[in-house]
Amino acid sequence: MTATTSSKGKAAAKDGLVEMAWDPITRIVGSLGIYTKIDFKNATVAECHSTSSIFRGYSLFMKGKDPRDAHFITSRICGICGDNHATCSCYAQNMAYGVKPPHLGEWIVNLGEAAEYMFDHNIFQENLVGVDYCERMVKETNPSVLAKAENTPAPNAEAHGYKTVADIMRALNPFSGEFYREALQVSRSTREMFCLMEGRHVHPSTLYAGGVGTVATVQLMTDYLTRLMRYVEFMKKVVPMHDDLFDFFYEALPGYENVGLRRTLLGCWGSFQDPEYCNFSYADMTDWGRKMFVTPGVVVDGKLVTNDLVDINLGIRILLGSSYYEDWNDQETFVTHDPLGNPVDRRHPWNQHTNPHPAKRDLEDKYSWVMSPRWFDGKDHLALDTGGGPLARLWSTALSGLVDNGYVKATGHSVQIELPKTALKPPVTFEWKIPKWSNTLERNRARTYFQAYAAACALHFAEKALAEIRAGRTQTWEKFEVPDQAISCGFTEAVRGVLSHHMVIRDGKIANYHPYPPTPWNASPRDSFGTPGPYEDAVQDQPLFEENKGDAFKGIDVMRTVRSFDPCLPCGVHMYLGGGKTLQKLHTPTMATPE
Repeated sequence: MTATTSSKGKAAAKDGLVEMAWDPITRIVGSLGIYTKIDFKNATVAECHSTSSIFRGYSLFMKGKDPRDAHFITSRICGICGDNHATCSCYAQNMAYGVKPPHLGEWIVNLGEAAEYMFDHNIFQENLVGVDYCERMVKETNPSVLAKAENTPAPNAEAHGYKTVADIMRALNPFSGEFYREALQVSRSTREMFCLMEGRHVHPSTLYAGGVGTVATVQLMTDYLTRLMRYVEFMKKVVPMHDDLFDFFYEALPGYENVGLRRTLLGCWGSFQDPEYCNFSYADMTDWGRKMFVTPGVVVDGKLVTNDLVDINLGIRILLGSSYYEDWNDQETFVTHDPLGNPVDRRHPWNQHTNPHPAKRDLEDKYSWVMSPRWFDGKDHLALDTGGGPLARLWSTALSGLVDNGYVKATGHSVQIELPKTALKPPVTFEWKIPKWSNTLERNRARTYFQAYAAACALHFAEKALAEIRAGRTQTWEKFEVPDQAISCGFTEAVRGVLSHHMVIRDGKIANYHPYPPTPWNASPRDSFGTPGPYEDAVQDQPLFEENKGDAFKGIDVMRTVRSFDPCLPCGVHMYLGGGKTLQKLHTPTMATPE
């Protein structure tokens, strides 16, 4: 599916459509709304718009601040992944100040970020996404599927303990399900792991530019490892269980691969620095970026376009289109060339100005506070998505084939994950293979595998940290001075996808600062070329398999698709049926889309 209005969508619009909206849809201040037009006759979504109803303005009040405060301020962008913002901001500061943290400090940052991935992916996948596939939900939306699940043996029952697929679904029932409750307990220990490394969750208290303030001891690492090994054992159950569940949906509902399917346009900015190579210098960013333990990359139609962070940085464009902002064409240009002498585009975050222009929501014009980040490949402004984070991370890492540390290995077509012997289970090798589709089920499956990937990486990081401690190299922070002038950027992966911070310093103060988390990439509205954002594109024209119709319709296939992107923890979902009003649409406006 390309990012245009397909002929199928246009044809459906000539028939009666029912307006249906889910607003709010996420936990992030209830700001995300999904507005659709459902074609019940053909069982498809004829049209989809993704809206955000809140303006936050961090880029405005960052101006004039001491850059050393940037990570403490930007951490508050989100109450879920604030530590990802703090980490990314520290990376940008390290570049601006020309400081290289001690190895031990970076291993501790990696251990904290790994714990965050494990915590957030676990609680989202098992306690929120899992509910969409639980017995109670499937019984209400697809009773025939549940009946089949009751009689379908789980292929990996020996590994996870559930005899049938229906038993897996029952275990996912909220509050009453055995697995649902077990996952809640696991989330507690992973949060403790993060706090051991960075002081508190979700706004770290010991993370700074130049390293960390954590006092590193053997006991600290032991406390982390005891919790990590319990998590490793948990993953030996989770991966095969989810494989059984997601494989079953392909089997039970032929054609379900088209739910949430969009053209493979994936972006990953890389994660987990290797302190033996990373010096945070922009001049060396190509090399140390490729040494990350999650390899950055842009994947187009299944092929790796680049894994060079300099290329990735220079390709970012911020478009407006359907968002509530005025353009900045007549305003100051902060950066004309990067530190390597490459020209920097007017629409790059370094040169962005934020000019809010509130207006009444109009789905044919301006309808969202989210801007439209795109990646320019020299020809097209690509609406990259993050695959919820893990799909892009694993796909890019697999294709690059650069990672091999004894616990995880990228083969060029897959990622192998080695989990060692634990208290009750023998060693296990998992292999995530590049899938046929970038769709709802594969976004969810990748999230499960990346939990195991993060755990395996954490084992490596802990070994490296212990080696530093035992060798007496216990320094975790390096001093620095704030320069009068600097431009810098930080790149990492927030839990749900790409995260970059772009900073300009003048006279020792922040002159321009723009953070770009995964939400604007995934939830962006139609841009100035008319290209839908990833949520819109993935939902629009997708088939509907739910057996309910009319007022009983729950929209489960739409919800599964939006949730598969991990939109900052969906909960508190409210549904609006528009009174069941049927639309008589006389014509369908066309959208200008770049060739």
